[in-house]
Amino acid sequence: MTKILLSLHVLAAIIAVGPVTVAASMYPAAVRKVPVAQPAGAGAGEADGPGDVSTVRLLHRICRVYAGLGIAVPVLGFATAAAMGVLGDAWLIASITLTAAAAGLLIAFVLPRQEELLEDLAGRRPVEHARTARLAMFTGLFNLLWATVTVLMIVRPGSTTGA
Repeated sequence: MTKILLSLHVLAAIIAVGPVTVAASMYPAAVRKVPVAQPAGAGAGEADGPGDVSTVRLLHRICRVYAGLGIAVPVLGFATAAAMGVLGDAWLIASITLTAAAAGLLIAFVLPRQEELLEDLAGRRPVEHARTARLAMFTGLFNLLWATVTVLMIVRPGSTTGA
């Protein structure tokens, strides 16, 4: 049962967290490519070029949807850890803490800022470069936290099953 839970946990991490990290990383650059004033015949999000609102809207939707699916990762992680009997191990506690920090960062800073920028673009209001830079910073921190959790899950310091 442990191998099945671990497999599901890893698959959930790849399928749910992977798209969020990629789409969130692409988001600030996609926002910068959108012209403030679109041609008279094109409504917000109707164009299909690389610098239009629909690309930004799609990236935000990917982040929102897959962030919701991402709840499966810690749920399956806890089930796996309980089955393995490692719930009290320091590497797991650190991973749980970093995962909570990553989720908090995504919910409190990344997704709301994405939504604000999307609203500005849809309303054809200019977006300051500093705002996209801050979003990129929060996204980078989110990705760094997930990378750290991944390393902890593989290395598992002090684990008897680790290399």
